[in-house]
Amino acid sequence: MVELTVVVLIILIVGAIAIPNGIRAWYNMELRATASQVADLMQRARIMAAKNNAYYTLCYRTNNGVQQVYLTQVNLTTTTACSYTQGSSVEIDLARLITAASAAPSGSNPSAYTLSTDTTSGTPYDNATTLAFSPRGLPCKLDTSAHTCSTPASTYFVYYFQAASSNGWAAVLVTKAGRSRAYTWNGSSWN
Repeated sequence: MVELTVVVLIILIVGAIAIPNGIRAWYNMELRATASQVADLMQRARIMAAKNNAYYTLCYRTNNGVQQVYLTQVNLTTTTACSYTQGSSVEIDLARLITAASAAPSGSNPSAYTLSTDTTSGTPYDNATTLAFSPRGLPCKLDTSAHTCSTPASTYFVYYFQAASSNGWAAVLVTKAGRSRAYTWNGSSWN
């Protein structure tokens, strides 16, 4: 009986250590997968813009409690950048407990992502800016009030996502050439 109690105690101790780490790893994988899906959707917008000789933008909406990112074709003469059309908009659902941040993180944990090879001055565009792709497939800052989306963009774009479950962060980078890539914050740097 004592041996059985010792074995059960050891299993409980190992479980108390392993289960929280396993859950944290699961949430981090979910965050990375969501960021990668958004990066892929951005590449799809780029390809569709060039293929259809039109402007495409990425937009966010909440549908039945689930936050979604979707593509929509936009006309520069319109006053709204995002109009969802059932069946014709390409969309992805963000993973549960992951939301698009309202802006770049402030402070040092995490610090805002910085593209080390970029030589432009100024602050990168973030979630507060509407990203669109021009008919040439280049990213641009969509301004519906001025009806412009000039390319090349003056700087690169970084869109942030936050996981409420693990307090994790992800960033999706779009370079001025239109390449996109997902990064996650590991506690000290973006990987």
